[in-house]
Amino acid sequence: MTNGNEPPIEVLVPEESPDTQLGQQDDDRSAGGQLRRNNGGRRRNPHPARNNDEAPQYDGDERAQEALQFVSTLLQQMSMDCRARLCRPREVEVEGQLPEIVVEVYGRDSGRIIGKRGQVLAALQFLTHRAVNRPGTDRRHVVVDAEGYRYRRETTLASMAQRLGQQAVDEGKIITFEPMNPRDRRVVHLALAKFEGVITKSEGEGDERRVQIIPVRRS
Repeated sequence: MTNGNEPPIEVLVPEESPDTQLGQQDDDRSAGGQLRRNNGGRRRNPHPARNNDEAPQYDGDERAQEALQFVSTLLQQMSMDCRARLCRPREVEVEGQLPEIVVEVYGRDSGRIIGKRGQVLAALQFLTHRAVNRPGTDRRHVVVDAEGYRYRRETTLASMAQRLGQQAVDEGKIITFEPMNPRDRRVVHLALAKFEGVITKSEGEGDERRVQIIPVRRS
């Protein structure tokens, strides 16, 4: 439950710098917020990206190989000192859903592939998703990562979501994230899907779409 006399809390999502790191489908469920709280700080990645050929080989299926070839060709055309490999999907989140395709980029220019706020990496993932999901094919979720950047970010974001979920329960206040991209919103929804005492929903359009954590009464 919420106190109608108090405004929702709005939180900022911390960003990681590619230089310090190295060394988009939606599953949505109101705008607002006047008080901003920066929940910064990094969490150490328990599964850091492995260099070069340390990771066990994973061949995937035909469409995964197609995604790998597409990314490898783009890296060549961009004159990046990087290579790409397939990684085993972490999990199938919905029964009957096709496994996601995960391509990881590694090498000297990985930081450049990530780009500022992950923008270059996001563009590379978007292009790969379009190339793999041609009209008439079953939709596959595609992830393009670089040196574990997305893994670290999603781990941090999921941990933050659960911490804020508990805060919403304790304080009885709606907590609203700043606008996020579809994949980050999906991470928050999944992190709180089974969290007792709150529900999540997205509101807004386009680049202004954001997630709210809403406390609910216990029955």
